[in-house]
This record gives sequence, C-alpha cells and structure tokens, in this order.
Amino acid sequence: MRSTTISPKNAPQAAPDSSPGAAAVPVPEDNELIRTAAKATRDLNAARPTIYWADFLASVSVGYGSLVGAIISQSSGLAVLFGLIAILALYRAGSFIHELTHVRRNALPGFHFAWNALFGVPMLIPSFMYEGIHSIHHRTKKYGTAEDPEYLPLALMKPWSVPLFVIVAALAPVALLFRYAILSPLSAIIPPLRRIVVERYSGLIINPYFRRKPPEGDLKRRWLACEIGASIWAIALLGMVSTNIIPMRAFLIFLAVMSGSVVLNQIRTLVAHLWENDGHEMSVTAQYLDSVNVPPPATLPALWAPVGLRYHALHHLLPGVPYHNLGEAHRRLAAELPAGSNFYRADHDSLWRLITGLVRGSAGRN
Repeated sequence: MRSTTISPKNAPQAAPDSSPGAAAVPVPEDNELIRTAAKATRDLNAARPTIYWADFLASVSVGYGSLVGAIISQSSGLAVLFGLIAILALYRAGSFIHELTHVRRNALPGFHFAWNALFGVPMLIPSFMYEGIHSIHHRTKKYGTAEDPEYLPLALMKPWSVPLFVIVAALAPVALLFRYAILSPLSAIIPPLRRIVVERYSGLIINPYFRRKPPEGDLKRRWLACEIGASIWAIALLGMVSTNIIPMRAFLIFLAVMSGSVVLNQIRTLVAHLWENDGHEMSVTAQYLDSVNVPPPATLPALWAPVGLRYHALHHLLPGVPYHNLGEAHRRLAAELPAGSNFYRADHDSLWRLITGLVRGSAGRN
C-alpha cells in the first residue's frame, strides 16, 4: 500500500549537473535495451492462472491462519511469532493488488473478485483504490511528474522525510477504518464530502497533491460494490469490538498485523525507485534507471519485495510481463546484453544499502 502525507514543498529544484542520476539532465533512450527487452521476452507475457491462484490462496490461508494463531496463543513469544508470519503472508497476499492492475480480467477469470472477497474488503484495501491509479504511474509523460500519484522526490527532500514516510504508514489501519466506517456512509448523503473522499481518500498514493477523478464505466460499478462491502465490514467490526463480541486484545492484534504489513510495504516502496526526479518528464530509459531491481543471489527480497516486486525496474520496462516470469526475463536479458549496458545499472544488492543511500543523498542535498 502507498500512503503518506509528506509534502514535496521542501524538495528543491535540482540544478543541472553531470552526476549519475541527476534528474535535470535528460537521459536519452537506450534503444538497444528497449528492443532487446521486447524481443527476448516476447513469449513471457501470458499469465498462468494456476500460479496466481495457488500463490494467492496459500498466502491468504497462511496469513489468516497465523493471525488466528497470534490471537488465541497464550504464549507471548508464540503470539509474536505467529504475528510476524501473518504480516509476511498477508503482505504477500496484498501485493497481488499490483498484478490486478496489469493483468486482463479475462486472463484470470474470477481472480479479481476472489482477491477482493478474501483480502481487499476484509483488510479494507479493495482493488479500486489501486485500479485506475497505478496505470498513471506507468504513463511515460506522467511518471515522476506532479501528476504521478505514486511519486515523491524523496531524494531531494529533507532527510527527516524518509523516516516520516514510513512512520505515517503505521497509522493506515486506523485511517482505513475511519475512511470506511465514517466517511463512506456520510459521503453517501453529503455530496461535497463525497467529492473530497473520491479525490483525496480513495487511492493508494504517496503524492499528496494528486486528485483522483470520479470513476466511470465498469470501474464505477466495481468501486461501489467494494466500497459498500468494506463499509459494512468496518462498521460491523467496530460494533463487535464495542460490544465485546470481539475482545479488544484480538482487535489490537489485528490492527498490529495490518499495520506491520503496511509498514513493510512502505519500506519496500521507499526503495522501489531512487526518487531523484524533480518533476521533469523522463525517457523510458530514465524511468528504468530511476527504478530498482534486487535480483538473486540476494534472498531476503523474496520476503520484502514479493510477487515480482524485486524486479521493479524491469517491470517498468516490461509492464506486460506477469510477476512469475520476471525472473526468467531478467536472466534472459543478462545473457543477451553486454556488461556495459544500462540494464545492469538498475540492479542493486540490498535493502539496507538502498535506504542508507537515499538518506545520505537527501542529507547531502540539504
């Protein structure tokens, strides 16, 4: 999930220079990289429903099972262990929201509905909060600009923006409960409030200046159905807690697991890009170089960047390749392209180095 209230007002305009990654220096297209990527992965664009269903159902089963284990466990140590497993598993299950925006609905019959019914609505993150939003992030003329809902120039902002970016995410469960239990029903009868809710509180975004347009067509119908379901669930959940049908301890564990999953995703978002663009339009190659791959032999990215997110730069180059084929796509391009290719410049080796590099970079610019 992407959510923050950090404002880019403090981001200074980068002066042109020749340093690597300087946002004000136009990066020309690497046509060899683009052509090779398209040619070498032409047969990797088909989603395999069996993989999607097995992966998602296993993740959501382990996640909810571990959540129950954390709630009923009499041992604090076991409760923490179950809670950590629940965070990782539900984070993986939730990461499929990214795939929903890229894979055609008819390629995965019933998957969008199942994801919302089993995860999106119960966890108060229905897919409409990402559908119609994430596609803007992939538009060549929108990426990294003020119109990109998923971009902030964090590397150009004050150093305290980085930890605040993560801390704010911990409050997401409370914000989501308020959004669906209070704002949804009120906005249904107060049109001016509805406009605000749609524009500002109906998307998983990190750009606080982005304003969402009202949904149209089939998305409008799906949005309404999911929002009603999430609103009913949020009100029922708070009602059951207030009447002690659900013990407060169980409710707090649920919120802690939700918060942990969102924070983990926010940390992953922190290193999904280098965040060095100051608002200019960027070439496809520049967008690729501003994004991050963390390929093998690193193993921990399988936990903190699941469902193909460890190949985020490659995904921006090849958005039509489903998550389960990105590893093969990366291997093919590594075999095809020479050592000096821009392809390798998007590869990084660890989460910690990316975070410390971002913090040091922002500190050095301020």
